[in-house]
Amino acid sequence: MIKERLDSLRELMKERGISAYLVPTADFHGSEYVGDYFKCRCFMTGFTGSAGTLVVTLDDAALWVDGRYFVQAEKQLKGSTVRMMKMGEEGVPSLEEFILAAVPEGGAAGFDGRVVDSAFGRKLERLLAGKKASIKDQEDLVDLVWKDRPAMSAQPVWILKEEYAGRSAEDKLAWLRDTMKKEGAGVHLLTLLDDIVWLLNIRGDDVRCNPVVLSYFAITNDQAFLFINPETLNQEVRDYLNDLKVEIRPYNEVYDYVKSLNNQKILLESGCVNYAMLRSIDSSNEIIDQMNPETLAKAVKNPVEIENMKKAHIKDGVAMTRFIYWLKKNIGKIPMDEISVEKKLDGLRMETEGNLGLSFDTISAYGANAAMCHYSATEESNTPLQAKGFYLVDSGGQYYEGTTDITRTIALGPLTQEEKEHYTLVLMSMLRLGAVKFPYGARGLTLDYAARQVMWDRGINFNHGTGHGVGYLLNVHERPVGIRWKMVPERMDSCVMEPGMVTSDEPGIYIEGSHGIRTENLMLCVKREKNEFGQFLGFEYLTYVPIDLDGVEKSLMTEKDVELLNQYHQEVYEKISPYLNDEEKEWLKEATRAI
Repeated sequence: MIKERLDSLRELMKERGISAYLVPTADFHGSEYVGDYFKCRCFMTGFTGSAGTLVVTLDDAALWVDGRYFVQAEKQLKGSTVRMMKMGEEGVPSLEEFILAAVPEGGAAGFDGRVVDSAFGRKLERLLAGKKASIKDQEDLVDLVWKDRPAMSAQPVWILKEEYAGRSAEDKLAWLRDTMKKEGAGVHLLTLLDDIVWLLNIRGDDVRCNPVVLSYFAITNDQAFLFINPETLNQEVRDYLNDLKVEIRPYNEVYDYVKSLNNQKILLESGCVNYAMLRSIDSSNEIIDQMNPETLAKAVKNPVEIENMKKAHIKDGVAMTRFIYWLKKNIGKIPMDEISVEKKLDGLRMETEGNLGLSFDTISAYGANAAMCHYSATEESNTPLQAKGFYLVDSGGQYYEGTTDITRTIALGPLTQEEKEHYTLVLMSMLRLGAVKFPYGARGLTLDYAARQVMWDRGINFNHGTGHGVGYLLNVHERPVGIRWKMVPERMDSCVMEPGMVTSDEPGIYIEGSHGIRTENLMLCVKREKNEFGQFLGFEYLTYVPIDLDGVEKSLMTEKDVELLNQYHQEVYEKISPYLNDEEKEWLKEATRAI
């Protein structure tokens, strides 16, 4: 089927004089996760990972994936004629280099301009100009191939009460207009879904596990427009938006609105606005290109959000602790497989008061499957759990009180010495990052070494970031917070750490064909002492769930590492035990014992 789809696309490309066609993983808003309507790259390749970019030429097809997906992509692309391109690896061409080589002098590259960000589109424009080649971005060619394409999502919109948001939408809009004035902007265009719903204190369900609403937003000094499918709005939400003086307009009319702007100073973030929208802006306008003000404001949680997130993590921690207790108690006694235990955990989480669903699809991986960072168990890959080796589960929930994300690697029985060593290194890495102290002004690039040093000293590394920002009842991956060892400009996630920011702490070790280990807590950035050297910051854990001591090789740990683990486990017991029954509480006491 993949070969047939590629051949159909190539026929359309030939008819239009296109030599290379780009299919990213994106909706019209640059979202990381997308609804079924937008899964064009998955449809054209069979690769189901959340990130990857396909380029189809008249005689070739290649998919660029990052280190999280090398193992998964290799399996899923087998027999498809689509080649995997390992991003960042030596000898692998960039997307631009590949496209440039495929387009002849005077030729053309193509893509749907609504799903490609303007920064990449403009860059490709400049490169192709050297070959007198052009870009054709007016058609979604995959749509012509995809005969039974799902409809675009249109889920109901609902209002997030101020007791959870901590700040009214009226206040946020007033703040935004003040910010626009300071920047000299008369219009602000906003296309990122999480920024829009944060600003208006609304939520929806248009992207699986991400409570966002398909929409665009434009604001001036005295007007505001929400471009949205009107069918998603009940009378309560309409009245609420009307009280905010936000005018409702049809979703697709945003391009006509943008074309109508003349002689304006428009504030937008070009890397997050799609190519079609940027091309719609008349040249009489001046663009103020900078990070959306909402992006940074959203990342710094307010006091109400912080207190709520602490409550959400206790609830989530109880569900996770009960799951680990159940798993350890029953492994080898009752039949278990990756899907059945995933359903058990998802059920425990969804039974929790205030839970609104998952924050991402649970990663439930046993043995070698855990070496695939973002593995997803299917009926074909589903593996029975045995009373030996490691089981890895990465999961999270959405609550009125916030968003959670946690990974635990659990020993199901006897382990090899290598497994124990790797498990302990990952644990030490996580604890050391969580305990780091740093002066204000540091970025994730500065902090990453605190986590990786223990691995780098042994010639070990992992191919993903050590930490990512997390939203409040929003996206589990949130800009601009990030902890990684090298700059990845397109991720736009290396801001200065600010008190109130939430980030994950999730080092790992992955040995293909053998095992995968990851331990993850969420952390809140907080103030430490202030002295003649400036303001110092640090982290407090939000996540409180036991770390399996059965995998620990204490001889590898320093006294400080042991102290950090024992201190963490003491807090886990204090915070979680009051919500457990006597049997669970007794187990947790042993599971969090000092070593």
